Amino acid sequence: MASLVVKVTCGTERVETLMQAFTVAATGLASGLDVSVWLTGDATLHALPGTDEVEIPHSPPLSQLRDAILAGGTLTVCAQCAARREVTEADLLPGARIAGAAAFVAEATAPDATALVY
Repeated sequence: MASLVVKVTCGTERVETLMQAFTVAATGLASGLDVSVWLTGDATLHALPGTDEVEIPHSPPLSQLRDAILAGGTLTVCAQCAARREVTEADLLPGARIAGAAAFVAEATAPDATALVY
């Protein structure tokens, strides 16, 4: 099956880019793709419970998009980014995980994978 790997490199300092990444990932799931979302930098904070809700006009809230990804895809936090923020697997939302660059490279270069970076 075709897969979509979406790497999110920003947080709310670039809110439209953040929301576009999650929207594309959720749309990929709805289209029947295997979807993996990787959170790096300040985007890692959106894998934590209690994160402030992010909303922009003409878009579902970030929590709704993230929950769709957690339900049907994979949500991964960059290991180095997590370590820099002192985030552990126990801190993450249920279903989210922490993994390193080797896992990202393996997913992004797998046959039938398309990788997008936001």
